[in-house]
Amino acid sequence: MSKAEVIGLGRSGIAAAKLLHEHGWQVTLSDSASPDRIAARANAKSLQKSQQDLEAKGITVQLGGNLDLDPNHSLDLIVVSPGVPWDIPPLIKARNLGIETIGEIELAWRYLQDIPWIAITGTNGKTTTTALLAAMFETAGIYAPACGNIGYAACELALQKQKPDWVIAEISSYQIESSRAIAPQIGIWTTFSPDHLNRHQTLDRYFQIKASLLHRCKKQIFNYDDAYLRNLKSSEEWQNAYWTSVAGKTDNSGLSAYLEDGWVIAEQELVLPVSLFKMVGVHNQQNLLLATTAAKLAGINKEAIAKAIANFPGVAHRLEYICSHKGIDFINDSKATNYDAAKVGLGAIEERVILIAGGQAKQGDDRDWIETILAKAVTVLLIGEAAPTFAKRFQEFNYHAYEIVETLDNAVTRSLELAIKQNAKVVLLSPACASFDRFESFEHRGDTFRQLCLQIE
Repeated sequence: MSKAEVIGLGRSGIAAAKLLHEHGWQVTLSDSASPDRIAARANAKSLQKSQQDLEAKGITVQLGGNLDLDPNHSLDLIVVSPGVPWDIPPLIKARNLGIETIGEIELAWRYLQDIPWIAITGTNGKTTTTALLAAMFETAGIYAPACGNIGYAACELALQKQKPDWVIAEISSYQIESSRAIAPQIGIWTTFSPDHLNRHQTLDRYFQIKASLLHRCKKQIFNYDDAYLRNLKSSEEWQNAYWTSVAGKTDNSGLSAYLEDGWVIAEQELVLPVSLFKMVGVHNQQNLLLATTAAKLAGINKEAIAKAIANFPGVAHRLEYICSHKGIDFINDSKATNYDAAKVGLGAIEERVILIAGGQAKQGDDRDWIETILAKAVTVLLIGEAAPTFAKRFQEFNYHAYEIVETLDNAVTRSLELAIKQNAKVVLLSPACASFDRFESFEHRGDTFRQLCLQIE
């Protein structure tokens, strides 16, 4: 019997272990976290139940250790969950020993490659584009659930008795890096800016990882409004790509979808007035055009696309309206985990804003984000590890309207006080940071913010 080890006790790792077991593999699922650390996670009860279910199936679960290989290893395959760095020493050693090592997304691809895929990648905008595209397929009566970074783990779809008609996958650079065989029918590249440089080291390396996925797609869709991606249009390697722009078809740029006179136009066809789209911000209109183009290429009719757009409520943790208290709106943009995303989120708010920012800082250029703060934020409340660093940067820009409040709980309480005092109409959580200093994920951070806001008396 072939032997496999799956690394990472999370939703993706659990699904991968079950899928391999179902296909006759002897499977070990491992996680470097100790049992005590697993028990401290927000989803500890769910993980503990999953561990029991896996062991009942005959899948070995090992916690608190690292992958330990010797030249006489008996492993045939290693499957890596998305959060596990591709270049950690045990994985490098495994590849040097000739052990096949792949990501969870690629494992799913092996069992679902007879189904057409749409892959969505990019620095920002992936989740909204993916969710909107899935809504278009659902409205058309086509079973095409979102997976990858949102919705299902990809291997969960491969485990279902009812296979999808299409797979719509949000795929990060981490997942692309470990999944070199995926070749979707359609690929979307939303935006490109510095991110994950602590993992990928250089901007060029980060770019090449993203580009490798698009190269394998049969059809490619790019956001022409992104300054970096727009430079690719003159390159011969992307001559047959599809391009979208909110700026309208004002030149011979060969756009496939654009806004003109307040209408969404795709493949020379009026789709609907953009005013019917509920999500705020130009960046969301860009996501709308990307999703519309992909849906058209996949054969979705205009009526279904228009209906899905008009009914689309938005995405959790992306400029998500939570509640109003004393005339102040509380908005959750926890997915803004880098400077560019946080700049876009803040820029989409037209009212006076109390901004909550901070967490685990990432590498990148923060200048445009800080310039937007100077123009839009009445006060910034700083939380998490990044708070002292952000405070120092604000001082360098002669911006002193900030307070270090340390925790999200303190930030919500203080934000209401300041909003009333300073006549601000919006409290915005848009951290510009990863969440892992205090939370399991950006979702955990956003859910906590939602609970705190709803508990305000």
